[in-house]
Amino acid sequence: MINDMNDGMNDEPGRILRWNFFIGGHLSASVPVRLVERTDRGQLVWMETGTPMWRTELPNGAHLRDIAPDDRPPGGYPVVADRWPMGNALFYQPTDAAHSVLWLFGRRRKFRGWYVNLERRIHRGDDIDITDHELDINVAPDRSWRWKDEQSFADKTGHPVYWSADEASAIRNEGTSVARLAEAGTFPFDGTWCDFRPPRSWTTPPRPPVPRHPLL
Repeated sequence: MINDMNDGMNDEPGRILRWNFFIGGHLSASVPVRLVERTDRGQLVWMETGTPMWRTELPNGAHLRDIAPDDRPPGGYPVVADRWPMGNALFYQPTDAAHSVLWLFGRRRKFRGWYVNLERRIHRGDDIDITDHELDINVAPDRSWRWKDEQSFADKTGHPVYWSADEASAIRNEGTSVARLAEAGTFPFDGTWCDFRPPRSWTTPPRPPVPRHPLL
């Protein structure tokens, strides 16, 4: 859900915001993104591959979602400087919704499909704080779709730092509603933005200050 998205914020395209991604209450990554567009319906932000960022430093190359909350340090893991490795993406973050939709772009900016991230979203000034809901959806360019991470989602259901069984049902229902949009070919799956190119004047954002909130 978006809180106070337009409260005192500058809507100028190109404005640098910070996308902060949390898993089970702990920060996983903090990446600067550029605002593309903001309306009453929501906002679009652009994430560029190779952007300087911060990521959580984990033991033995582990992923935060695979470390049980009880095994994590109480104050969160330290963060280290890195660069965003996951490719270019345009994020649509609809107002008052528990999901975002990503347009994924490969080499030479070729559109390669959508990705639905189920999440809880809070805006704090220039910070976009994302609590990941684990369960996601891959949508191919032909709009066929499939669930992602269903077993991991089920394994986390019932743990106090994740979601209850009732909340899990609501999360899945949110995903099902978005999948129906893909089946119908309606926005954001109607072909718009698939040819998006950021303005040439947009340089790669600098690495933001060290995140001050490793826990959410």
